[in-house]
Amino acid sequence: MSETSTGESVVAAVDAAASTAGTWSRAGIAGAALGVLAAGAAAAVAVDRLTVSRSTRRKARLALDVSGPYGALRGTPGTARADDGTALHYEVDEVDPEVAQPRRRRLFGRRPPTPVTVVFCHGYCLNQDAWHFQRAALRGLVRTVHWDQRSHGRSARGADQTGPDPVPVTIDRLGRDLRAVLDAAAPEGPLVLVGHSMGGMTIMALVDQFPELVRERVAGIAFVGTSSGRLGEVSYGLPAAGVNAVRRVLPGVLRALGSRAELVERGRRATADLFAGLIKRYSFSSKEVDPAVVRFAERMIESTPIDVVAEFYPAFDEHDKAAALPALGDLPVLVLAGERDLVTPSAHSEAIADLLPGAELVIVPDGGHLVMLEHPEVVTDRLTELLARAGAVPAAANVVPYGSTAQPGG
Repeated sequence: MSETSTGESVVAAVDAAASTAGTWSRAGIAGAALGVLAAGAAAAVAVDRLTVSRSTRRKARLALDVSGPYGALRGTPGTARADDGTALHYEVDEVDPEVAQPRRRRLFGRRPPTPVTVVFCHGYCLNQDAWHFQRAALRGLVRTVHWDQRSHGRSARGADQTGPDPVPVTIDRLGRDLRAVLDAAAPEGPLVLVGHSMGGMTIMALVDQFPELVRERVAGIAFVGTSSGRLGEVSYGLPAAGVNAVRRVLPGVLRALGSRAELVERGRRATADLFAGLIKRYSFSSKEVDPAVVRFAERMIESTPIDVVAEFYPAFDEHDKAAALPALGDLPVLVLAGERDLVTPSAHSEAIADLLPGAELVIVPDGGHLVMLEHPEVVTDRLTELLARAGAVPAAANVVPYGSTAQPGG
């Protein structure tokens, strides 16, 4: 299927969804397509799925669910309370003296650096397990905090979004949520903040709203596959006509879908093959990515309810934190993106690096939006170098094999 024919098909599909927005027998298909678009995966179906029977594909997915160890790592759980009362779930992986101390004494001498906490922030429609490989690689070597954004993963639905007078989600709200997690899980000591996509935007909002915290405690930041603004201009790899059609109908259709979440979820399950094809196209670029990793990403995105997809989506058009970035000054900063990211294109990472002349810019060839899952060795290597510059790990720390063979509970 050519890019042109794919784009034409998407235009036709979106126009059809718009003309039948009130016909709920078709809402499931629209919900599947638009839900994945909002998650950063919108627009084409993998042709090879059409050549394999549905029962065979279902059995393959079940087999991958059983065999894949991804997302099985757990830490010491805790709960932070956002300022609107939302319960935010986080987990802490503490330093293991048997892993870290001998290595630190050998490399640092008798006085190792001040302990640093590394805080990982996940992206839209994902959860803390999106950092599986990096978590496994750093486990025991450095203190890490992994948390689920409001309405994602094990965190509660946003209280402001479910009350009698719902309040729209904003990126600034997520920045305040991150502050609540830091106060609960890492109330003192230096911090390194790592964010992917929406998680990177969350960090930018923290920087904008709490500059004193950044000055006093932040020792380094990693922005992975994220953007400082102008997301309304992203084409998602579609021709202009396709993008315009999507933007014309998306706000109204998402509102409608979010109001009929139960019906749409049934439809989304019924169109699982379409959903899986879209996720693969818009999450990964490499043809060699492990099918179990693809299925792992699919499960995370599937777990995000359509009403959550709908309520978060408008926040991205409003996101603009470019003016806040120069406040990072001379901090060690890593800016990393997949070269073929269709969701937050690498040009957005280049724009961030332009605002931070001292930042390290890494563009990963053949990398898509979920680059930390697709090319974990590259992301982990660069992140480890950042942690060394921030004094969180020894410069000669060895973190291979990047957690790729980590077993459940390991």
